[in-house]
Amino acid sequence: MRIVQKRFMTITLSVICLLASAMCAGQALAGEAALTFFGWSDQHIQTNGDGRHLLPAIEGMNSLPGVKYPASVGGKVAEPAFVFGCGDITEWPTTAAKRTYEELITKRLKFRSYDIVGNHDEGGKVPSETMKSWIIARHGALTYTFDKGGVHFIALFSKYDESLNSPAQPITKEALDFVRRDLAKVPKNMPVVVAAHLCFDAMTNRAEVVKAFGDANVILVLGGHYHKSKVDKYVGVNFVQLPSPAPNSPNEFTVIRITSDRLVAIPYDYEKKKWVNSPVKVLDVAVKGPDKADIAVPARTK
Repeated sequence: MRIVQKRFMTITLSVICLLASAMCAGQALAGEAALTFFGWSDQHIQTNGDGRHLLPAIEGMNSLPGVKYPASVGGKVAEPAFVFGCGDITEWPTTAAKRTYEELITKRLKFRSYDIVGNHDEGGKVPSETMKSWIIARHGALTYTFDKGGVHFIALFSKYDESLNSPAQPITKEALDFVRRDLAKVPKNMPVVVAAHLCFDAMTNRAEVVKAFGDANVILVLGGHYHKSKVDKYVGVNFVQLPSPAPNSPNEFTVIRITSDRLVAIPYDYEKKKWVNSPVKVLDVAVKGPDKADIAVPARTK
């Protein structure tokens, strides 16, 4: 009887120790230094300024911090350092559309927002400077850079060529020249994220794009344009296509989480309030990320 009791106690203690270890591991993961940001694209605010279709996505972003990630990721969603938009803010760049978007991202969205110009924002066959001027006023240039949490970001403008009559386009020479010049000034091991409007499937000169990175530590290329979540890997470079909140598009935005050794990009369905688990939409890879000391807690600033 005593032998049975001793064995029972030994097993019980072992189970308790395992549970305690798992809890500690979970707490450590949840508190792990990470840079978190949200991504979306192709908002397509209407020419009359109607942007009501963006409200569910914005509310989804505002309420997501604190929600548990899937078990495969671990931990909870931190407050994002910012939200990044990959262009096509407007259906066509009217002043009404611009005003609506500005009001939504400054008064409804709780987090800072960075954006780039998409082909619709250029005005298509009836060019307009409205959204270009807004981006320049807000970020200093059509193509600009910024650093967050030990990561260098390149927000890239690549002029769309309407004469090609195709949604698939090359990233322009001017844009790639900027990338080369900028990366030449970035510390060699610093992780870099490049964002353009064109997604992987729409880039007709992918080899040139990747070649422009040289030996820089480019851990991620973001794009939009095709309205749905998708991930690709090309010559060792990770590409993530950001989803659209426009009508007839998936009700998703993407959460990107970067630690010192891991990159996760996973879409969240804000209508169903659940994570998307499709392998063609989720990226979870090892990377050489920022030093833990460089990953700062984001401040909620506009």
